[in-house]
Amino acid sequence: MVGDDRVPSGERVVGEKGSDRIGVGSNVVDRNLPKGEKRNMRRNISVAVVLGILLSASGAMAQEKHSQEVSVQGTGFFTKDAQGGGINQHATDAGGLLVSYRYHFNGWFAADASYGFDRNTQQNFTSTGPLNVQANMHQASGALVVTVPRRIFKLDPYVLAGAGALVFDPTGNSGGFVSRARSQARGAFVYGGGADYNLSRHFTLRAEYRGFVYERPDFELAALHSGVTTHTAQPSAGIVFRF
Repeated sequence: MVGDDRVPSGERVVGEKGSDRIGVGSNVVDRNLPKGEKRNMRRNISVAVVLGILLSASGAMAQEKHSQEVSVQGTGFFTKDAQGGGINQHATDAGGLLVSYRYHFNGWFAADASYGFDRNTQQNFTSTGPLNVQANMHQASGALVVTVPRRIFKLDPYVLAGAGALVFDPTGNSGGFVSRARSQARGAFVYGGGADYNLSRHFTLRAEYRGFVYERPDFELAALHSGVTTHTAQPSAGIVFRF
């Protein structure tokens, strides 16, 4: 009954006169149920409400997470010296540019497509004398990126591995010109890793390292062919735009 003094303060009767259902807030419970069952029912309702709030919050966070990004970085290009076929080979150190697009499938995996540009001189010391070729280097690569979903010391670390091509295009400039030297592409294995530091919702700072393993270029000249596999280290740093 509505006027029943046995109804605790804060509870209200729901339904017609004589109803055995009472409610606290939005929780409606049958008064005839044992106290233990009423406590279990209220607890289940509370758990459902909390789960609903958590699901709504996670949905909002998922909507805010950006799945695509574009980065622009300044790079270094440092190639290991090599020997083979009676030729000692050295490449001058260089700086360049790296532009990347990355798509995140989920919190763990992403795909990366990158283009880079550098210029250096391939120095070849042969038995007949030095043969130096200055070349523009174009790099195109694709890689699988594994990211860490949780931040570590305010950083978002990742590792990557993939394949690509390095194209060596002679400039023809004096001091780095060899007659009949032609543009040449070399397949490369790419690996590396890096970390991002968030500046804002859309912008991030990135520090990265990439390594390239490939056959030394000979510009289609038999006199420069060594058949040696070499390694280039490419550290870089720049800014990322996420959307």
